[in-house]
Amino acid sequence: MFALGARTPAVESARMGANEELEAAASLFEHAADELDQAARHCRTAAGHMRGREVPRGAAHAWAAHGHVLRAGRLLEEQARVHAQKSNPEPG
Repeated sequence: MFALGARTPAVESARMGANEELEAAASLFEHAADELDQAARHCRTAAGHMRGREVPRGAAHAWAAHGHVLRAGRLLEEQARVHAQKSNPEPG
């Protein structure tokens, strides 16, 4: 009956759920980091275009960078909402 190493199926299910939630959070953070990496690349490209007096191209990359920052922000806001839902405000 306890083929799960002395854990009941309910305990194992809860443990698996926690692992899935942690993996989802880790994946979300990696996705946010990827968006921020893209934003940084666009910023560097924008800087190069501005130094070359290619203002429209620089502005296009600046806007793309901003879009990636917004995407990362939404991902982090999503994780913050999940954390707020699960967090216990009582000390201890």
